[in-house]
Amino acid sequence: MDNETNAAAPLDFIRAIVVNDVKNNKNNGAVVTRFPPEPNGYLHIGHAKAICLDFGIAAEFNGITHLRMDDTNPTKEDLEYVESIKQDVKWLGYDWGDKLFFASDYYEKLYERAVELIKRGKAYVCDLSPDEVREYRGTLTEPGRESPCRNRSVEENLDLFARMRNGEFEDGAKTLRAKIDMASPNMHMRDPAIYRIRREHHYRTGDKWCIYPMYDFAHCISDSIEGITHSICTLEFEIHRPLYDWFLDELEMPCHPQQIEFARLNLTYTVMSKRKLLTLVKEHYVNGWDDPRMPTLCGMRRRGYTPEAIRAFVASTGATKTNSISDLSLLEHFQRDDLNKRALRAMAVMNPLKVVITNFPEGTVDELDAVNNPEDESAGSRKVPFSRELYIEQEDFMEDPPKKYFRLAPGREVRLRYGYFIKCEEVVKDENGAVVELRCTYDPATRGGNSPDGRKVKGTIHWVSAAHAKKAEARLFAPLFTPEDPTESELEFKELLNPDSLNVTECLIEPSLQDAAPGALFQFERVGYFCCDPDSTPERKVFNRTVGLKDSWAKIQNKEA
Repeated sequence: MDNETNAAAPLDFIRAIVVNDVKNNKNNGAVVTRFPPEPNGYLHIGHAKAICLDFGIAAEFNGITHLRMDDTNPTKEDLEYVESIKQDVKWLGYDWGDKLFFASDYYEKLYERAVELIKRGKAYVCDLSPDEVREYRGTLTEPGRESPCRNRSVEENLDLFARMRNGEFEDGAKTLRAKIDMASPNMHMRDPAIYRIRREHHYRTGDKWCIYPMYDFAHCISDSIEGITHSICTLEFEIHRPLYDWFLDELEMPCHPQQIEFARLNLTYTVMSKRKLLTLVKEHYVNGWDDPRMPTLCGMRRRGYTPEAIRAFVASTGATKTNSISDLSLLEHFQRDDLNKRALRAMAVMNPLKVVITNFPEGTVDELDAVNNPEDESAGSRKVPFSRELYIEQEDFMEDPPKKYFRLAPGREVRLRYGYFIKCEEVVKDENGAVVELRCTYDPATRGGNSPDGRKVKGTIHWVSAAHAKKAEARLFAPLFTPEDPTESELEFKELLNPDSLNVTECLIEPSLQDAAPGALFQFERVGYFCCDPDSTPERKVFNRTVGLKDSWAKIQNKEA
């Protein structure tokens, strides 16, 4: 399905490159990509774009995609993140087969490549402190200065690097640096660090190593070892590309992948920084990585987002070289479109107002037929109990309605969804004048919502039977941040959090929802799309609102036009 869609669509610049490479038999016509996350946090919607590109492009050209954990920083990485990454990639619909790799598997080979650079006179052990390195590096307008250690002999560098590995020096006392050009206009080429001393327990290698490779060095070598042909990454790595190529060229690696950069996915009212998201979790601004307000894939999954909707959204943003920010409403549009086809319908009342059907026999229950999904005949139907006492939404009644108000009002008739026509005959108020109950009559001939005499009503409202309804918890979400683009604000990002991003309310649900399993998706008719939350118990269900029923994307399109 995805291949057919992509084949019909115009080629983006990445696919155009791959098409040309395959046509010219570059890499013997092979296409091997990789998705290389650092296991230092949970994946978010921004990563979904990289996943879809890496796996999607390879699949379109009968290639393969590796999943590699770039685990070169033991202070931040954890097996928990590895497992969450694997789960999220699979949930999105992609499979790496037997191509799961770890940069830590290559530690010995990476060390050997570093030794090879020393032997070629292209790397040296430096004694400068981090502050001194920054001082020597220069600025964007001024060249850097060479380290006093830069001209050490190959023999001395080999000895010092071996002693670094053996743990003879304190953390931070020495680094191994590439010998490139301290006057380069590209700051990343001014003798960047390759290895640093860091006595930290690694979640996979334990305490075997006290030196760890830097990301820029480990990443390109790992790509080469795995035979990657197209190293697709986000635009911020464009300035790193000369260093990527330098390492591979100087080491004369047999496989030299082509690095291609694309603009990352940004979303309104959202931050994508792992550091900031981790702060929100650790400081309890949210209830964990899978909080439905978070842009993490596990949070979106818990909220009720589907992989199909996310893939469609990502495809709509395209692969470009221009940084931009996508509107949250566009993502909601694709989610709403997908759920309309798959979510079962049900009725739930958020702000109940009691209705008594005075001419309906007491103690009688009528089982009405309700369609589970009008978009999917195979979803079948269910029975909904109808009784003398019902609850409707408070907003579905007005005592003195405006001209174009078509819901219930004194003397007015409306249709109950799947039920009967009812007419409001009397309004009951409390001592403060608030409406607390409506007394209505029903027309038995209109069972199923149609009138045999052909009379029409303009309003249809949802309801639940008072005797059969179950109490449930509804969690309603708003954007986590108040500004459209939190990254542009001068305020500290935590000051931009929306205090009303979560509203928890009690609602009444029809009895069929009492059997809902965690993850089950529903359209609460006239209310919104909801997902049953794992916090649910047999006695009390919890539902997260995924998106509302109103599609605001059409308004955005009209505004842009």
